[in-house]
Amino acid sequence: MQVHPAHGSSTAHGSYRGNTTGFILSLLLTLASFAMVMSGKIPASLTLAVIVTLAVLQIIAQMHFFLHLDNSPAQRWNVMILIYTLIIIVFLVVGTLWIMYNTGIRMMPMPH
Repeated sequence: MQVHPAHGSSTAHGSYRGNTTGFILSLLLTLASFAMVMSGKIPASLTLAVIVTLAVLQIIAQMHFFLHLDNSPAQRWNVMILIYTLIIIVFLVVGTLWIMYNTGIRMMPMPH
């Protein structure tokens, strides 16, 4: 009796080295953000910008090392689905903020 693997043979899975690299990179980016906030030596506006940048870098690293999303032909549909999902999330967030802003403006008391 032949045992079939749970995943197709064409799917790319990470190696031990790739997973370890991704984990260490994610850990370093997290520790850098934590150290920056805890030190308090950098102005708040610059701290926020650097933390957002480190967060985006961590998302990219995790998508590359753990989800194996890259520009290879095998991953093209997965990347397109990810981009579509991000567009929908942006529409939802921007639409929600727009509605909340307009509701707040319309509920202000009118001057007499």
